[in-house]
Amino acid sequence: MHKITFVFLFVLGLSNLTAQEIQWMSLNEALEAQKREPKKIFMDAYANWCGPCKLLDEHTFSHKDVAAFINEHYYPVKFNAEGNEVVVYQGKEFSNPRFDPERVNGRNSQHEFAQALGINSYPTMIFFNEEGAPLGPVYGYQEPRDLEVYLTFFLEDKYEEITSAKDFWKYQRKFKHSFGK
Repeated sequence: MHKITFVFLFVLGLSNLTAQEIQWMSLNEALEAQKREPKKIFMDAYANWCGPCKLLDEHTFSHKDVAAFINEHYYPVKFNAEGNEVVVYQGKEFSNPRFDPERVNGRNSQHEFAQALGINSYPTMIFFNEEGAPLGPVYGYQEPRDLEVYLTFFLEDKYEEITSAKDFWKYQRKFKHSFGK
């Protein structure tokens, strides 16, 4: 019995050593960090009630390769698109004046910043360049290896040369994955 307990605890300990979490920050923090060290921003816009958003957290963002890649190459932002955080972006203050604290875990009014970005579904992941300008969205739940394509696409500035859906489809087909399953 002691051997089984030891093996279980040993394996549990090893899995904790390899697990990595994304070091989420607010958009305000990421924009400040960009001033000190320019780096692209990866923003996960979610809602508390959104099932696919929770799946992203459980399966994709907790994947060790995804977490390591995002932490290394991006300022990762977790943004509740129906929350009440005040965002200061390009000299303008955005809030959620119709936020209802009684509905914090249900559908709420949409944040002004989410509206300004044109977010109309959750989850939506938005990539920003090193100056904080939006580059493009990715909609819906993504498996780790699917998200890897977009993370690399924006990191390597491929959006500057690949401008059509047909060319992006070719890029996806030729993409060499490095994330484990």
